Amino acid sequence: MISVSDFMTKDLVTVRESDDLALAESLLKLGGIRHLPVVRERKLVGILTHRDVLRCGHWGKPAARELPVADVMTRTPTSVRPATGLAQAAQLMLERKFGCLPVCEDDGTLVGIVTEADFVRFAADVVRDLDLMADAVRTRERTGDA
Repeated sequence: MISVSDFMTKDLVTVRESDDLALAESLLKLGGIRHLPVVRERKLVGILTHRDVLRCGHWGKPAARELPVADVMTRTPTSVRPATGLAQAAQLMLERKFGCLPVCEDDGTLVGIVTEADFVRFAADVVRDLDLMADAVRTRERTGDA
């Protein structure tokens, strides 16, 4: 079984509850990411998404850019453990329409994240491998090397 720990992104960009939305926006843009785990002493306390920032309507509004992340983040987001099966994590994301799943140890320490983009990259790799195998089978059938 492939587990979440085999698949997750471990090099994380995070924010704290007290960080302002201007910093969060910069991290999202510079990192080319859409999800920011919010941590307190390495423990997951929330998630801030690109959509949350947009919903806040702070674009171009200086006062809103100064709001703390805590005012906008989703508190106590659903997370999974590193040993969770990858298929189970994918199913959870599909059922609940999540764009990401933070990965935490039993004590709440954030150790990774799995995103929709990770699954799309994985699917692209699998499809590419399947295409290569199908091409090899067709070539073998044409040459009679069955």
